[in-house]
Amino acid sequence: MRVSREKAAEHRERIIDAAGALFREKGFGGISVADIMKAADLTHGGFYGHFDSKDDLVAEACRRVMALAIANWERTAARAPDDPFAALLTRYLSSRHRDDPGRGCVFAALGADAARSGPLVHDAFADGLEPMIALLARSAPGSSKLARRRKAVAAMAGLVGALLLSRAIGKRKLSNEILDATRCELLAFAD
Repeated sequence: MRVSREKAAEHRERIIDAAGALFREKGFGGISVADIMKAADLTHGGFYGHFDSKDDLVAEACRRVMALAIANWERTAARAPDDPFAALLTRYLSSRHRDDPGRGCVFAALGADAARSGPLVHDAFADGLEPMIALLARSAPGSSKLARRRKAVAAMAGLVGALLLSRAIGKRKLSNEILDATRCELLAFAD
């Protein structure tokens, strides 16, 4: 049975949304196309009518998640006009963010998977990272555009690394210490 273009577009959106959460929870290799289609409440056979390959879906899902993340970052920065850099760091390095990888940062959840992927995924990650660095650079203190950009790049690396480490260990006290120490040091580094 053929579906309308509108219904096909709706199905594609459901697949991308389901994949975005599942990939962040289980990794690219930890989830199958069948699992994604089931989560989207669609049949497995319909997948290739929407995507050329699983890598195609990975790239699309990551782009979607990154676009949502930058929109959230922009709202966070706008709500804290006096110190948007601190607001961004505080929101990112929170226990809430750490404890919800399926709705959290794609870079911390999937960076290692992306590194082992092909150009399609590499390009999606690079394209998604640039606006985040740009927002951090606009928010960071500094005497020049170059200095703010360097702080933003270093801060982004520190944010992702800290979140990844805090998730990787089972000891809540040390995990919290990683988040707190990184936030404090990145804020001190920004001055």
